[in-house]
Amino acid sequence: MTTGTMALPQVLSPGRLFIGGEWVDAASGRTFAVVNPAKAEKLTEVAEGDAADVDRAVEAARLAFDSGAWPGLPPRKRARILWDMARLLEERKDEVARVETLQNGKPLFESGIDVDMTVETFEYYAGWATKIEGETIPLSVPNQFGYTLREPVGVVGAIVPWNFPLNLASWKVAPALAAGCTVVLKPASETPLTALLLAQIAADAGLPAGALNVVPGGGRTAGEALVKHADVDKIAFTGSTAVGKRIAGLAAETVKRVSLELGGKSANIVFADADLKLAARGAVGGIFYGKGEVCAAGSRLLVESAAHDELVPAVAAGAGKMTVGDPFEKTTRIGAIVSEKQMEAVLGYIETGKREGATVVAGGARVAELEPGYFVQPTVFDGVTPEMTIAREEIFGPVLATLTFDDVDEAIARANDSPYGLAAAVWTRDIKKAHYVASRLKAGTVWINTYNLYDAAMPFGGYKQSGYGRDLGKHALDNYTETKAVWVDLRQ
Repeated sequence: MTTGTMALPQVLSPGRLFIGGEWVDAASGRTFAVVNPAKAEKLTEVAEGDAADVDRAVEAARLAFDSGAWPGLPPRKRARILWDMARLLEERKDEVARVETLQNGKPLFESGIDVDMTVETFEYYAGWATKIEGETIPLSVPNQFGYTLREPVGVVGAIVPWNFPLNLASWKVAPALAAGCTVVLKPASETPLTALLLAQIAADAGLPAGALNVVPGGGRTAGEALVKHADVDKIAFTGSTAVGKRIAGLAAETVKRVSLELGGKSANIVFADADLKLAARGAVGGIFYGKGEVCAAGSRLLVESAAHDELVPAVAAGAGKMTVGDPFEKTTRIGAIVSEKQMEAVLGYIETGKREGATVVAGGARVAELEPGYFVQPTVFDGVTPEMTIAREEIFGPVLATLTFDDVDEAIARANDSPYGLAAAVWTRDIKKAHYVASRLKAGTVWINTYNLYDAAMPFGGYKQSGYGRDLGKHALDNYTETKAVWVDLRQ
């Protein structure tokens, strides 16, 4: 089945805002087009939210919070609703995955993986809804009893990117709802459709009106209005480092809490004593899964010099075997770049790499036979030096920069020579070396002899300019709760 035969669910034709449990038009009446990047064709129109619509959504979220409609429910009932959201999403997996692929361009099998993890995330946080507990504190003051309460922070503004539109939304929405918060979700303009389907699923699962609101719109309009809003208590953002810096500055004006999961230039370190066949496959998957539009993509391949001549040709050969094409074809492994703008940015980096002296050993161009779709060949550069642009800046596309090193300390130094610190990987048969290097890497996630594994129970986030705070796991709940200390005088 090809992209041309795919119809959207009725609720998305056209898409509207979801505010206070109702589908509504934007106050301005404006809409914007959502484009299928594999065909460069319009999929549908979606209502374009702005500050006025954010006001409405925050008011609905505030009412659902302050009235107790959501946080006042017994934790067991909140857990049941989150669990039911997971079940309804699972039942609609094929439909939701299809919509994700239509708007993002990723292969359908990848969208299916995204939906599976979204289901897992809601299941995981359904379990946490009944386990957010305070503590009793032994006090040094006589005849005093101390305890803590963990309370929901309030109204959360969640702003998510276009690379994993539904999955990353769940990383914010599920723990926020589990904690008893209410949410205004602002999806990326390129990919708002599965966020709207999530709103429909939440309503069908019995989530009270206003507990989850979805306002598609521009970052400079709807996004900034959400960050600035005085009645929003917390911003949870995933996206570029540049935008994250702006959000942090704007949020400071109202001293609201912020968690940021930002960009990366992750080092994939291969030692000569590694299983090089396995490492080559890991390097290919680490950069080309998701078309390289992955914040934790292994976009810097650091190879011990003694392994270079065996590993790099194997990686280049692996890239050449990655089928680029229609995202709905079963054989496709690399789909369309999400937008024409992003494709041009990726192609610009490829030309910069060539101009600065790196050698293309695989790919290196747009896929002409698939035009007007936004397809780029999986590209591998060799002979990259640390100061080159493609070694330092996040490309967010299927482009791998290969560098070499001669010993363990140089590998660690080169891996850490980046403003980013989101993820890294180490490939070696020496377990002592693996743990030593992992302990020295300035990265929020380190994979050993694997790459790109995620679990709802495992925290994810960055060091340095890759952000602060953690998504997933029990650690994410810290983003959405306040700790209150209570003193009780027991003197008679």
